[in-house]
Amino acid sequence: MYQHLDNKGNVIGLPAGKTVCVGRNYLDHIQELNNEVPEQPLLFIKPSTALVTFAGEIRIPSDLGACHNELEIAVLIGQTLSHVAPEQAMQAVWGYGLGLDLTLRDVQDKMKAKGQPWERAKAFDGSCPLSGFVPAIEVQEPQHLSFNLWVNEQVRQQGNAALMIHNMAALISEISRCFTLLPGDVVLTGTPKGVGPLLPEDSLKAELCGYLQVDAQVRGVC
Repeated sequence: MYQHLDNKGNVIGLPAGKTVCVGRNYLDHIQELNNEVPEQPLLFIKPSTALVTFAGEIRIPSDLGACHNELEIAVLIGQTLSHVAPEQAMQAVWGYGLGLDLTLRDVQDKMKAKGQPWERAKAFDGSCPLSGFVPAIEVQEPQHLSFNLWVNEQVRQQGNAALMIHNMAALISEISRCFTLLPGDVVLTGTPKGVGPLLPEDSLKAELCGYLQVDAQVRGVC
């Protein structure tokens, strides 16, 4: 059973809730997939059953086509938020970590072509591996956090929060106006370019620069 952990491996006393994901929040990723820049943040949700620990083994479906990596800064919410202003939003953050928005790309492409929701591609069990979270009080400039992903010791993704189209405060505020954020919910803030297929036996290393590293092995499951 998944539990939120801090960056030292201690259990955080917050329930595992929903994860609100932000699509198309880095221009380079929008361009690599030939997507349009959205007029407002593109939001979708992963349920609590999508959450797993980003360490050890990460299991991906092996019979549903390509499963892509999308590494993102994860924001753990510590207080209830509803219709808050951007300047209030960051006061409710418990901490910052990393999340993988695992995406069944072939499935998603079929859904998009038909104008259908993405949940089959984005919200499957285990589709949201999360690292431990660094307490917000220890992160002085969250909007300048940088992060990296290596696959088989080759750099695949590099990002910096300063390059987000919508910054964290604006995102959390906007999300809170659509649906209430509860303690234990997570916000995934978007992925930079470098998405690509993961294969069974791939080794992963992810880094929130200056704060934490996680390692995992990909396993395929039917």
